[in-house]
Amino acid sequence: MKFTQFLKTRGATATIFMGIFYAIAMLGIFLPGYTAIPGNIDKLPIAIVNDDAGEYGAKIADQLQENLPFKEIETDLTNKQALNDLEHNDLALVVYIPETFSADMQKGEVSSSIDFTVNEAGATVVSSTMNSIVTEINSQLSTQFSQQTAQGVLMNFNVPEEQAAELAKKIETAYVGNIVTINEMPDGMHNNMLPMFLTMAGYTGAMIGAMQLVVAFKESRGKASKTRLFSYVQLTALLVAVVSSLFALGLTYLINEPSGDLFFSLVGQQILNYMVCFNFTAIVIFLMGEGGMILNLPILLIQTLANGATITRDMMYLPYEWMSHISPMYYSVQAYFANLYGSISPSPYIWSMVTVGAVALLINIAIVAFIHKPMPIEVSETESVKNATEITA
Repeated sequence: MKFTQFLKTRGATATIFMGIFYAIAMLGIFLPGYTAIPGNIDKLPIAIVNDDAGEYGAKIADQLQENLPFKEIETDLTNKQALNDLEHNDLALVVYIPETFSADMQKGEVSSSIDFTVNEAGATVVSSTMNSIVTEINSQLSTQFSQQTAQGVLMNFNVPEEQAAELAKKIETAYVGNIVTINEMPDGMHNNMLPMFLTMAGYTGAMIGAMQLVVAFKESRGKASKTRLFSYVQLTALLVAVVSSLFALGLTYLINEPSGDLFFSLVGQQILNYMVCFNFTAIVIFLMGEGGMILNLPILLIQTLANGATITRDMMYLPYEWMSHISPMYYSVQAYFANLYGSISPSPYIWSMVTVGAVALLINIAIVAFIHKPMPIEVSETESVKNATEITA
């Protein structure tokens, strides 16, 4: 056989096709998707809550609205409402100007502060970007108020040494920016990425499992009814979901050491994650056979951006945002963030996963019922002998 003949074999041509296809798919999906960072930072919603009735508070609120690089700035929320929205990641930053801010600045006796609150239990780009922006804001405000204080209290340069030192200290501490972090994560990138890694481990295993089990389903046609074979596929997937989830959580506790109180809820979510992803990815396999993997992998790649672990929905381009609404990965990642690090219930995300899984299961049932034609069931030789013996008896 010549090399040119070998290149024409099915395996060689398939390898060439897949190499080109997935290079184009991965770069064509990832590169445009990641241009949202930092390009779409301005789409993140924030809130400025001004409880100060004095001139300083209003002035700072106006300056922040003019200078902050965000298009959506809420100003009509109470601090309690804003912090609740922040907990649910509906806001990326809450700026709170307390009611005593102007009075404190005018007295010059105590440091005045503004609270900048960020939520770490969410997309990594959001918390890191907010911290950078807040640091820059605080630097500018500190300089601004120090200059104003200096003009007010150091009009005379011929002051005693002790008094000068005291006044200089007052200038330095005229304003202190208070960065507040809620749902703080443990140190280490492995903790930030744990929700995504757990989800992807289940999704990838379920996607490969779907291909293998659907192939087994088709190869077993004629040996049992398609209804029974479909139930076997689901039961096998459930068995794999339980076993693989126990291994996944075992490694998680060995490396990340989350709270032991979360063990059963995390195992339950990982099992649910596997089953939902299994039926989600099995749809194209039931429709297209093994060739469905060609479509499944780009869908997986899109979800790695659309799952909300790195960027939020507010920053996503439309195709990725649309995918996030039907993506089991998005709801799984958000549920893990809430369960592992947040102070809100993961239930809304869990129920969204259940909905996606239920719809996917119904679609698979419909495909098997209406597209896969029934086949006559073959009777094995053993069963034939058994039936003949029963008839004779």
